[in-house]
Amino acid sequence: MNTPEMMRILDSIARDRNIERELLITDLEQAMVSAARKHYQTLDTEEFVCTIDRFSGEMSLLRHGEPMDLSPQELGRIAAQTFKQVMIQRFRDDERQSILDEFSKRVGTIVTGTAQRYDHGALIVQVDRAEAVMLRSEQIPGEQFAAGDRVRALILDVKDMGSQVKIYLSRGHPDFIRRLFEVEVPEVAERIIEVKAMAREAGYRTKIAVSSIDSKVDAVGACVGVRGSRIKNIVDELNGEKIDIVRWNESSQILIQNALKPAEVHEISLCFELGRATVVVREDQLSLAIGKRGQNVRLAARLTGWDVDILTPEEFNKGLEIMSETLLQVEGMSEERVDRLAALGMVSVFDIEEVGADVLAAELELDDEAIERIIQLSSERAKIVAEQQQKDKEEAEARRAAEQEVAQRLLAGEIGDVDADTAAAAILSAGSMGSAPRTVESPEESGSGEQGGDVSEPSAEDEARAADILGGGSASK
Repeated sequence: MNTPEMMRILDSIARDRNIERELLITDLEQAMVSAARKHYQTLDTEEFVCTIDRFSGEMSLLRHGEPMDLSPQELGRIAAQTFKQVMIQRFRDDERQSILDEFSKRVGTIVTGTAQRYDHGALIVQVDRAEAVMLRSEQIPGEQFAAGDRVRALILDVKDMGSQVKIYLSRGHPDFIRRLFEVEVPEVAERIIEVKAMAREAGYRTKIAVSSIDSKVDAVGACVGVRGSRIKNIVDELNGEKIDIVRWNESSQILIQNALKPAEVHEISLCFELGRATVVVREDQLSLAIGKRGQNVRLAARLTGWDVDILTPEEFNKGLEIMSETLLQVEGMSEERVDRLAALGMVSVFDIEEVGADVLAAELELDDEAIERIIQLSSERAKIVAEQQQKDKEEAEARRAAEQEVAQRLLAGEIGDVDADTAAAAILSAGSMGSAPRTVESPEESGSGEQGGDVSEPSAEDEARAADILGGGSASK
């Protein structure tokens, strides 16, 4: 046996596979014992003992404590095959355990690997000496990798499946963006800037709230970088996903206001009993506050932990008027008590119905009969208001469908002379076919509220067509 060559091979395996050299030598000793037992057809596990010198590689085989005058080569082909099988299996077990130990320590960190293939929608990635998997649910929607592409992802989890180690990667998890900020923004890695909260819809938009423990460091400015250099690197890694960096504030009102940017907030009313924030914005800021398909308000709700209800001043005042009119029918109620409820964030009959008798009794200091009457009247009025809102919504949808039909016929040349303002309005209305929720619940609740308002923005193509018609003065050609 060429012992120096054997030791060099063991050293190479230990280095390449990240396995302890001592563990490999122990495996060799155990494999040699298995081969001897196979040769002599014995079941006694204590009959044979093998020792290998850690420096020279010299092997000695003992039977019942006595040295054997037998070289490994003389054990025969069957024993040699047993030695080989045991050695391969133990080496594989050692390597699996090494991979498990190594990657378990790296959970939550970013790694870079090479895309291999897709298997039933899951992306297989070669990371160092192990294969990792990125499930479809952890991928960024619409993102595709070709074999050999560089893949940067977060190690989400590592599981021991018995015969193999499963390493799960993610590019859709919010912590992936958190780690990217730590890589690109040194102040975040050094904990000078702290990521206080985050809400993400992978592939579309992310809102991240940051604060600085050093008054001399601007948290938002440091994350954006000079001319946006730092945030650009992160956006490029995410293939253009939008990232809103929000300044954290302990005040929920200010935080909600920051989270809804770029919309300008006129007023915020917080109801701590319901965990709801009623946000009042001007009509021209409504689309910005809600965002495309309700994305802006939805992410703001997740970021802040509040249910967010977006209203215009008219809607807000109307809700207060209806609540005041309903509650003042109860004996003992006064304008002062109504104002007290409004100051606590209860701004509609829906809130009165939902908040419950105990809270109302504590705040209004009325008897049980009056509280019951308040809840009954609020519930009845809430049903009427809900029916009216549903009716208004259906009428708006019907009107929008009619406007779309007119716009399509207009663009197809099926309608003759129409004044420019009417034509432009029809085209722009036809481009506004999306709908977005006015109310969005916090992460503890469902994804969207029941009350809805249809708000969206016309596309650039629609605006261009309208501009052409306005410029021409007529829709007919």
